[in-house]
Amino acid sequence: MAYFRKRGDKWSYTVNLGIDTITKKRKQITKSGFPSKTAAKEMEFKISRGEFVQDSNMNFHTLAEKWLESYSTQAKVSSVRARTKESNVLLKQWTNTPIKSISKSVYREYLNELSKMYSQNYMDGIHTTGRMIFKFAVESEWLQQNPTENYSLPKQQATIEEVEKENLRKKFLEKNELIGFLSLARTEGLSNDYTLFSLLAYSGIRIGESLALKWPDINFRSGSIRISKTLYNPTNNKVNYTLLTPKTKGSIRTIKMDDQIMKLLKKHLLQQNKMKIQNRHHYLDENFVFTSPEGYPLVQKLPAIRLQRLLKKLPHINKEITLHSFRHTHTSLLIEAGVGLKEIQQRLGHTDIQTTMNIYAHMTDNMEEKASHQFSKLMEDLQL
Repeated sequence: MAYFRKRGDKWSYTVNLGIDTITKKRKQITKSGFPSKTAAKEMEFKISRGEFVQDSNMNFHTLAEKWLESYSTQAKVSSVRARTKESNVLLKQWTNTPIKSISKSVYREYLNELSKMYSQNYMDGIHTTGRMIFKFAVESEWLQQNPTENYSLPKQQATIEEVEKENLRKKFLEKNELIGFLSLARTEGLSNDYTLFSLLAYSGIRIGESLALKWPDINFRSGSIRISKTLYNPTNNKVNYTLLTPKTKGSIRTIKMDDQIMKLLKKHLLQQNKMKIQNRHHYLDENFVFTSPEGYPLVQKLPAIRLQRLLKKLPHINKEITLHSFRHTHTSLLIEAGVGLKEIQQRLGHTDIQTTMNIYAHMTDNMEEKASHQFSKLMEDLQL
């Protein structure tokens, strides 16, 4: 039997669920806040059909643990690590909070506060993790509603100073800057430097993909490289590495390479074979292209440090250049060479062309001044 009542402009209902077999007391469910009697009846109908889910008293920490245990069985190690970090941000606020107490307004208020502290990209990750956790709770019938539904992160407005600062932070090298950098890497670079940085700049592959390359991935006959894996080593311990599938399905690809790079790789192979002979008693030969003297694949931290070492010798390059900058550099040079959007997408390994378009738009914005100058030079003989 259900009882409906109106208080003010909201409706509520009370449903009798019978007698509790343990306490011998009558069980009732009361829900309020419905905009109409019809809405209240719809919920009562769900209860009568056994479709009603009573919110659990489980706390958020327990829910997050159960979700992570489930998520870990189907996700990459790197993804689990990222999601764990993001869920820990939510745990700081709600560790012992019953999940039924985390309403839409509670979720919205906390994430709005976090948006004042963290970058837009990091907030996207936190919100994605939050959605996954609470979706898991609903699917497990521990919650009726997902408090993350219909919530959008606030857009972070950059100040004028930040915009101007960002304009100065070009994250790729111009052609002349790349030539100067690689020339320095050839003469003053340490082991692996020149070959690795050249490959990154001429291929656009990710640093993890390059460090995972093995010699069978290099086809000298066709002048191509096969990318089918990425190196995961968050602790930068040369022994504790894992080879994972690439970022997306589209990241598995074969790309043609410049003859100069293939010649450089051949020379690198000869040098590596000499090193194997010298260190044969303690060389672990796993066929990696870029290795430590013991044969282990290079940890990402090492070329990152080497990159900054060389950049310090080029003070005129006043940019925030990272290992990923070579990927942007390659993209910008492809655009400058007139390569089409689809070809760029395939070469970079983007499954979603929107990702390529976003980078393309960013790069072309940076080339507007150059385009204007080139057009002016083309038309300089025309008298208006």
